[in-house]
This record gives sequence, structure tokens and C-alpha cells, in this order.
Amino acid sequence: MIAATVRRWSAWSPGLEDADAWSNWCTAPTELAAEGRPDARFLPAMLRRRCGSLARIMLTAAFDCCEQAELAEVATVFASRHGNINESIDLLDRLAEHQPLSPTAFSHTVHNAQAGLFSIAAANRRASSSIAAQQDSFACGYLEALTLLERDPERPVLLVVGDVPLAPTFAPLVDEPPGAYGLGLLLARDGEGTPLAFGRPPETDEPRLARWPDAIEFLRWYLSGEPGLVLGSARRPWKWQRLQ
Repeated sequence: MIAATVRRWSAWSPGLEDADAWSNWCTAPTELAAEGRPDARFLPAMLRRRCGSLARIMLTAAFDCCEQAELAEVATVFASRHGNINESIDLLDRLAEHQPLSPTAFSHTVHNAQAGLFSIAAANRRASSSIAAQQDSFACGYLEALTLLERDPERPVLLVVGDVPLAPTFAPLVDEPPGAYGLGLLLARDGEGTPLAFGRPPETDEPRLARWPDAIEFLRWYLSGEPGLVLGSARRPWKWQRLQ
């Protein structure tokens, strides 16, 4: 297993907008809300107007997870199962109806849109990856962050994971807990924080039946103090273990 330290975390979901709210939620978890987005007042007004719900949620988690001086210096991994697919669906619907298309909306349909917006807003030119790995998007994003730490152990990596509910066109095709959310984790090789080991579990460890998206199930576990967490499927499980 590979070890890294979680130096800091942040998360946002409608009605759950600070650490106290998330701590209270973790003691009695309920379904995440599907509608709502943060104000994101930290973004310049022109850039903020271009951001859809997912971008605002993920950038809020990203900026809240870092000190001001860290924003331009961290490497980043942005992971999302669906990304901006809802914007793509809307553009295709408008195309089918012979309606004009928005160039701004089109520019945000790429999967690395959130990474690009963060690099602009934070003036960050460090290494960045954008990950989509179906139901394993959180675990694969975490693994990608560890690879960046391996390449440059002195530079912390900001992992940002988020999704919003799928549009009705595709929602029936995906079996997953609903909700709009973003989670930021600032990972480092060592230093102050919570050291965790990550890897593949023994065959005897069964994955937990997720009631929430994996990133939020991870946060619930992280705040609970429980020793270990296994997520994923029986075919492809992933394990996190506290080291102290």
C-alpha cells in the first residue's frame, strides 16, 4: 500500500457548506441535495459568470482547501464521473431543434474544464490531470494524486472530486447515489495531518455498500475515526487505512 498525508480537506453540497455542517452530517447522514450551487465570490465576476454548477462546486472545494499562498503552487487532480455532460446534452438538444449554440457553453463541455478554470483563477501552472473512471473516479483520482506525489514529493497535490446529478436523458442508465457535491483533499508526502495508506485490500475485505458517492463516503469515514474503509466493487475494490 502507498502512504500519503491528508493535510486539509474541504467539501461543499447544497446545505452543507462548512466543516461544522459536514461534521454534523457525518453523525446522522442523509441524502445529498440535488439542486443548488455556491456563490463562488472568490472568482472574478467575468469568470464566475462562465461557470456552471459543477465548476462552482468544484472550485469552491478547491479554493477552500488551500491557503492563499498554496493555490498557485500545488499540483492538481480533478476527478469527475460525469463532468460537464449535462451541458453537452443541452447543446445536442438545441442542435436537434435548430437553435443557436452558446460558444461559452461549448468551451465548458470538455472534461478538463474545471482544471482549466482553476488554473486561470489561481494563476496555477503546475502539473494537472483530469480523471474520469466511471464508478472508480474517486479512487482513480486519489491514485493519480499519489503518482504526482511520487514524481515530486516536495509539492503537495490538491485532489478535487465532484459531480452533479445527470440530466434525465441519461440518469436512468446509471445506478449511483444522487447528489451535487465537491470534495477537496490536500495530499502531501508527510507533515501535519492524517497519514493514510491506500491500495488493494485482501480478498477477505468486502467493499462497503455505498449510500453516497464514493468521495462523500470517504469523507464520512475520514471524520468518523474508523480504522479502515473499502470502496468499489468485489471485482475492483480499494482500501484506505489510518496509519496512526
